[in-house]
Amino acid sequence: MLNISEKERFLIKDLQDQEKLCIDKYTKNENAAKDTELKNLFNTIKKEEQKHYDSLDQLLSGTVPSGNSKDSAGKEYNPTATYVGNFNQADKDNDTFLCTDAITTEKYVASAYNFDLFQFGDSNVRKLLNGIETEEQNHAERIYKYKTVNQMTN
Repeated sequence: MLNISEKERFLIKDLQDQEKLCIDKYTKNENAAKDTELKNLFNTIKKEEQKHYDSLDQLLSGTVPSGNSKDSAGKEYNPTATYVGNFNQADKDNDTFLCTDAITTEKYVASAYNFDLFQFGDSNVRKLLNGIETEEQNHAERIYKYKTVNQMTN
């Protein structure tokens, strides 16, 4: 059984709040996205954020879940271009905004993990948090790849 200090408990709850916000944002983004590929990407990431939330819940219960960092998920993602040829510019603008907002969120959450993981004494907890941080970076990478293939970057 993991012994969590009050400071560590506070940090875990804060990270969990960030994960809940991500779940809520990806739910809204999935519903607001115009492109089916982007809807599916947001849904996939939302499910991964839920796993992060659940892992943090296990930490609060005194158990360190086994980490399964998907450190290659970003590298392996190859989206199909939707916004080429004939397309609705308003739809593309909408989806561009959703992607940019999501990347900004992922950058913030990854940086929170990067800072917070050094506050924990247990190396297994640090490994878990580092794995989640890597997955957050991969979320941003996948969204950026989607933006790139759809010529949404400046």
